[in-house]
Amino acid sequence: MEMKAPSGQISFDDFMKVDIRVGTIVQAEPYPEARKPAIKLWIDFGPEVGIRKTSAQITKHYRIVDLPGRQVLGVVNFPPRQIGKFMSEVLALGVPDADGEVVLLQPAHAVPNGGRMY
Repeated sequence: MEMKAPSGQISFDDFMKVDIRVGTIVQAEPYPEARKPAIKLWIDFGPEVGIRKTSAQITKHYRIVDLPGRQVLGVVNFPPRQIGKFMSEVLALGVPDADGEVVLLQPAHAVPNGGRMY
């Protein structure tokens, strides 16, 4: 996997525009229509944000049955985006493993849904 140099500097105000929150996956389903293997996720980001859905190319490291109950981090203030026949409402965050496969970001300890990253 090719590593990229860090992006240019941004201000703290720019960083604060990205609303990254913790949520719990409440539902996961196969997404066989996706061009690349993916899973549909419904993530509960707490009472302020609610449940948002997305699709994620995470089939290498995660089984559908193991995803509900897992906490993840996601960007909740991007506009909805059509992914094939599925409307994505949140970006679940991950980092690449040595082979470029997605590993989801999650808190080290259970925390309340909706907590904003700082």
